[in-house]
Amino acid sequence: QVQLVESGGGLVQGGGSLRLSCAASGSIFSINAMSWYRQAPGKQRELVATITEGGSTNYADSVKGRFTISRDYAKNMMYLQMTALKPEDTAVYYCYAVAGLGSKYDFWGQGTQVTVSS
Repeated sequence: QVQLVESGGGLVQGGGSLRLSCAASGSIFSINAMSWYRQAPGKQRELVATITEGGSTNYADSVKGRFTISRDYAKNMMYLQMTALKPEDTAVYYCYAVAGLGSKYDFWGQGTQVTVSS
């Protein structure tokens, strides 16, 4: 089992920055890749960014150049640095991890609200 806890959400003005954190605990040795997802009201949950165990990263087109995903393996943390925030970035942001052989297990955090005012 892997437990994920997000923090760092809040209210920010458009153009501002925010850093989200995800603390992982439990069977962290089994984690392969980690991601950030988000879900805006009335919309489907969407993938924002992924970082693999080897450190490779991928981003949704809508956040490329503005968001940066990173991991601190020593602290069992994952981060999402968000800059140049837009009102359309408003959503609940979720931490996600896949673990185990063949990434057969997946885990979600409880989410943290990010609200960007215009």
